[in-house]
Amino acid sequence: MAQFDTELKRLKTKLLEMWDLVEYQLQAGREAMLNADVELAKLVIKRDRKVNQFDIKIDRMCENFFALFTPVAVDLRLVLAVLKINSNLERLGDTAEGIARFVKKMGSPANPELLELTNVVQMYDEALKMLADSRTAFQNNDTALAKAIIKSDKTLNKIYRKSDAIVTKFMAENPDRITEALAILSIIKKLERVGDQVTNIAEEIIFYRDAKVVKHKSDKKKKKKEDED
Repeated sequence: MAQFDTELKRLKTKLLEMWDLVEYQLQAGREAMLNADVELAKLVIKRDRKVNQFDIKIDRMCENFFALFTPVAVDLRLVLAVLKINSNLERLGDTAEGIARFVKKMGSPANPELLELTNVVQMYDEALKMLADSRTAFQNNDTALAKAIIKSDKTLNKIYRKSDAIVTKFMAENPDRITEALAILSIIKKLERVGDQVTNIAEEIIFYRDAKVVKHKSDKKKKKKEDED
């Protein structure tokens, strides 16, 4: 059993290392967006390869763990959760790369009026908080925090739903800033995906600790909300 616990700890540690890298990618994307820092955006794009390497490594570690130990009950749910969280972290890395690519198209620091109108900075900060909280929830087995993360996604969705109309009006009034406005709109759409991906992670934490599947409940609520809108 000593080897079992050691390998399980190694698996969780590797996942947390990937979490740190993805969090850095998103934070760097925020800084690059605000300052039109093309070099930082290029670094984010380049480091996505490292995220992909983590993804492959963690997948293999999980496969080896299944082969060696045949875990059951909570340990089985943990390894299954690690597999799915790993997949979502890899997608978050791809999203961060996508944000960086849109930053490269901006050419100059984002217009303060556009940032204020769209609430993109608030949206970015909320997305980063959700990701940081998901890491804490995983480390501390905190399902209450995981459930709070799922509720937080509403803030991102609210900003996202208003963005098309706001950006369209801004472009009509500022035809010389269309490229920048489109880049910000694309970043907002990427951040909405961040909210979905972190929500998926939170759902896996709840599944691992409480053996409860909340994914389809969340999907039903999202569909009901969309129908109401």
